[in-house]
Amino acid sequence: MPSLPELMPTEVSDETFGGVTYHIAGELVPVLSVDVTRMPVYFEHHILLWKNSTITIGLKSLKGALKRMMAGMQIFVTEASGAGIIAFSRDGPGHIVPIHLRRGEEIQVREHQFLAATGNVDYTFERVRGLATMLFGQSGFFIDRFRGDTGDGIVWLHGYGNVFEKTLAPGETIDIEPGGWLFKDASVRMETKIDRLSSGFFGANMNFIVNRFTGPGRVGIQSMYLHMPTEE
Repeated sequence: MPSLPELMPTEVSDETFGGVTYHIAGELVPVLSVDVTRMPVYFEHHILLWKNSTITIGLKSLKGALKRMMAGMQIFVTEASGAGIIAFSRDGPGHIVPIHLRRGEEIQVREHQFLAATGNVDYTFERVRGLATMLFGQSGFFIDRFRGDTGDGIVWLHGYGNVFEKTLAPGETIDIEPGGWLFKDASVRMETKIDRLSSGFFGANMNFIVNRFTGPGRVGIQSMYLHMPTEE
């Protein structure tokens, strides 16, 4: 029998990796607290909950600024540095998960679900066309890419509902509802499968759409489906 996706930890206490010590607490609307004394952390500006007054907030420019601007995406993120602790929370129920990256490792994340990352993690993106366009509009959607750049680092993500992780063997596949995937290793291939279902009754039919992921590597699944609105 194939193994089930495993629930990722919902609480983390005094975990140290990538130059920071962090905590995750809270079951309904969780809070991420990070000591940035030795390593700055960049984050989406609207998720700040509280911070020590000794911490300085600045702007961090992202690679590919022109490409980002033309795509209507942010070209700066906020960055916290200095001696002390800063805490983040998204205004919605869910699950905060840490992704530890060794130098050179990459994780790919669905757009709008990045929370924060250590300053030594490289942040880029790619536009995906032709993937579940019925859900995301004909322009496709974006995948954020995070890579351990100058050393080990961490990316924190916010998933809706709870987050489960499935590790796929080489060639192993799993089909996930298009709003249900949260992250994947760069080694995991993703494609859209559309099955046309027909009842044979007055020509009634419907499309059944899933994203198929093929290993090797990890896939993150969020139990609360997310479908972002599009402009089209």
